Amino acid sequence: MDSIRGIWKSSLFKAASLNSLSVALKIAIGLVTSKVIAVFVGPSGMALVGNLRNFLSSLETAGTLGFQNGLVKYTAENKGNPTELRRILSTVFLSLAVVAMLLSLSLFFLAGLWSDLIFGEAYPYQSIFRVLAAAMPWYACSLLLISVINGLGKFREVVYINMCGNVIGLALSVILVSQYHTFGALLAVIVAPALVFFAVLFFIPKEISSFAYFSRSYFSFGIIKKMSSYSLMAVVSAVISPLVFVAVRNYIIVSEGIENAGYWEAMSRISGYYMMFVSTVVSVYFLPKLVTAKTNAETRTVIFSYFRNILPVFALALLALYVMRGFVVRLLFTKAFVPVDALFFWQLSGDLLKALSMILGYYLVAKKHTAAFIVTEFASMGVMFFCSRYLVGSYGIEGVVMAHFVTYSIYNLLLFLHLRNVIFTKGR
Repeated sequence: MDSIRGIWKSSLFKAASLNSLSVALKIAIGLVTSKVIAVFVGPSGMALVGNLRNFLSSLETAGTLGFQNGLVKYTAENKGNPTELRRILSTVFLSLAVVAMLLSLSLFFLAGLWSDLIFGEAYPYQSIFRVLAAAMPWYACSLLLISVINGLGKFREVVYINMCGNVIGLALSVILVSQYHTFGALLAVIVAPALVFFAVLFFIPKEISSFAYFSRSYFSFGIIKKMSSYSLMAVVSAVISPLVFVAVRNYIIVSEGIENAGYWEAMSRISGYYMMFVSTVVSVYFLPKLVTAKTNAETRTVIFSYFRNILPVFALALLALYVMRGFVVRLLFTKAFVPVDALFFWQLSGDLLKALSMILGYYLVAKKHTAAFIVTEFASMGVMFFCSRYLVGSYGIEGVVMAHFVTYSIYNLLLFLHLRNVIFTKGR
């Protein structure tokens, strides 16, 4: 366990202490928001909110073409080269302006179709998608500006923007949900991210405060080509997965009822809170080590350090959560969510496997194993989709968390097979 103490005392984690505060704030606000939604809209409203959140996640990546990571990289590399930086920013923002306009038009004029696809015909919320059409350009712009600020090395500003966004989201959720219930909850999901744009304007550094950086004369298809290699994995992961969850949740609504879909969304929210800690540790501490590892032996050291030091602690935390599951559900939600207790065993078992796979998935990203990443993502989401339909039909709502466990069992198997030479072969 000395390595764990070493991790927490490392300069990397000291530098990221503000980010840790931001993550803690996000989780705390998420818990409060979940309680507000549970009290005012119940399981049925939570199911619809879950679908909209998943859809917005896919729309976020589609609206930015997955350029965020590439924008961080190329901004960082060219922050001392104003001409090249103008080419990068102008190309990206002009491209995304066109994409955002097309998406907004689609959302506005096909609002009825989107409502049926995301919520089902029984829950007509066309007006939500028309509001989303107006909010989409502001949301996409704020995401890209945050990537630029991050690339310029303004880490503190990025964290402050995220914290402001979380506070805005909480305030809007409390006001809108208490006043308009389910409609208010849906409205808060789409309006809050758009308002973050104004927080971005407040923290925007002087390096990009001039509109000279956004000129059509600097547009370059070469920049688009360079960005595309970084966007492919992001698009596959961030678009396919949320849409599969929307499809699964809609199937549950039809076959088991909207309340059962709400129970699964509640379980997913709990899962998301504790998984955030694991993903933060991997992205902040282990990912840089994977990127800099030059040999299989060095990579294996990083991977097994994670296996030895992080997974046992996480497994004990999951065990404690399972023991206290009844108390946790009643604390975070209401008595109407008592059936969520039955979902914990398979969800937590699957999340342990998900944590196991996380370091291997990040290896694929770090070493740009694009084909393997895409194949494993499609395979795992295919398993989730088809297993959910079969197991929900056989075991009811508990079948969806069983499918979660099966999905990550197969996902781990695929990753271990692909990386067997890295993980199991001694030497270089």
